Amino acid sequence: MLSILAVIAPIFALIALGYVAVRQHLYPADGVKALIAFVNNFATPCLLFYSIGTSDFRAAFNIGIIGPYYLGAFVCFVLGILLARRVFRNRPGESVSVGFSGTFTNTVLVGLPLMTRAYGEGALPVTLSIIGLHGAILLTLGMVTMELTRRDGQPLGPTLVLAVRRVGSNPLIWGILGGIAMSLLGIELIEPVAAFFRMIGQAVVPAALFGIGGALNEFKLSDNWKQALVASLIKLIIHPAIAYVLMIFVFHVPMDIARYGILLSSMPAGINIYVFATFYDRGVSVAANTILISTVLSALTITGWLFVLSH
Repeated sequence: MLSILAVIAPIFALIALGYVAVRQHLYPADGVKALIAFVNNFATPCLLFYSIGTSDFRAAFNIGIIGPYYLGAFVCFVLGILLARRVFRNRPGESVSVGFSGTFTNTVLVGLPLMTRAYGEGALPVTLSIIGLHGAILLTLGMVTMELTRRDGQPLGPTLVLAVRRVGSNPLIWGILGGIAMSLLGIELIEPVAAFFRMIGQAVVPAALFGIGGALNEFKLSDNWKQALVASLIKLIIHPAIAYVLMIFVFHVPMDIARYGILLSSMPAGINIYVFATFYDRGVSVAANTILISTVLSALTITGWLFVLSH
């Protein structure tokens, strides 16, 4: 247990530092968005490009891990919608937003740093193979479902075009596609260029964790905290539980590899759930609360999953 705490303590200490620094006005609140933009638009795409380009990406693309991860996400999406609709009596659009809140993982700002800390750089190829599909699959799923269920929804065609544009304009996708091309073509970077990508990639972990901690100051608990708690528990417990059962007992993936996909699925909700909710103006407070609650609770649940996966 002490070894597990040693893994997660620095991660959540950096998050706490970011939160306290902004809370106590030691770091400007306006600078948090700029810091996260740097991580998402520059540092992480460079890390993805270099890590994928210098690894055997084809060997890392394991359907026994990727399949259960996204099947678990789909089940959580449906479960969240049903609970929001039947238990909390939400309208269709709000229900989809709640379901999405329990589905979309913080794979970059929390996932990448924690996976690297827990399992080293050996976890990156499998982790990046999941991240490479994450936005494309889940954003498209959420947007299409929202348009099909809300009364003022748009036709399916324009919705798919919009989803493709949102995915295609994401710098993370550019880094992933560039890395895949580099890996498949066997391109080797000269040392000054490789050093550049290594250096900027090293900024991802501290900047991402400090940034997500600072961003938590934006989110306050509201009257919808109960729905947010349900969405958080779906994200933190149900999703990794489904992934665990499918990977280990159905696809018989060795634990030393399956643990990468299982642990990544146990990460808290990503900031994109708030972007999604505000874009459609549906379930905004639930999304904001889910980010706050799931991030705080993940300190406990990730510890539990690390314990399970170590045995």
